[in-house]
Amino acid sequence: MGNSYFRFKQFTVEQAGSAMKVCTDACIQGAFTAAFVKNETRVLDIGTGTGLLSLMLAQQSPAAIDALELDEAAYRQALSNFEASPWHRRLRAIHADVQSYRPEMLYPFIITNPPFFENDLKSPDSRRNAAMHTTTLDYAALMNAIRRLLSPGGRFSVLLPWEGFQRFCGMAEAVGFTLQELLEVRQTPSHGFFRAAGIFGEGGERRVRQMSVYDAEKQYTPEFTALLKDYYLYL
Repeated sequence: MGNSYFRFKQFTVEQAGSAMKVCTDACIQGAFTAAFVKNETRVLDIGTGTGLLSLMLAQQSPAAIDALELDEAAYRQALSNFEASPWHRRLRAIHADVQSYRPEMLYPFIITNPPFFENDLKSPDSRRNAAMHTTTLDYAALMNAIRRLLSPGGRFSVLLPWEGFQRFCGMAEAVGFTLQELLEVRQTPSHGFFRAAGIFGEGGERRVRQMSVYDAEKQYTPEFTALLKDYYLYL
């Protein structure tokens, strides 16, 4: 999974550059979220990168998916990936900033894998900074965008570093959302949690799952394999 492409069973997702390579985290979020969009009709992917999450959801859901991307190179690669996919008629790449995006209709489901690091040291690569740091969209701005674009009764999926997720969860709950589904991820059983993916909505009780990517022998765990087997060609 360190490769710069992702082999679906049906086709390959190509990447525009080193700043937007496919990573394990995004694959986990996509597979985790797909279970909750099977009956959705419209989905918004905020910061799609080169389209991985939209493609994973399209594989499991009949929804029409709009995928926003600010970076032009990533947007063009997403457009190419969508056109090459079996679901190209339901996928639309949009070159836009979510903060100025004004759709004709709100979305019943939103997914986002936002910039991760609010205060970490930045690299000299401005595109990598925009991809990995909250240089263009901090947590508060993301929360505001979700509130503006989500239809009443809608739900959304977010992936963040475990500690950042706790802060974001507090923001979401402060404006009336409930964390309904939580997946906490660690590298191995001996590590602490490093990522969290959550499904938020209105009301309901929290259900929590925990997963290790690798076992003590550095092999994929049965939980990881079960989650990703419908996507990875060699799993």
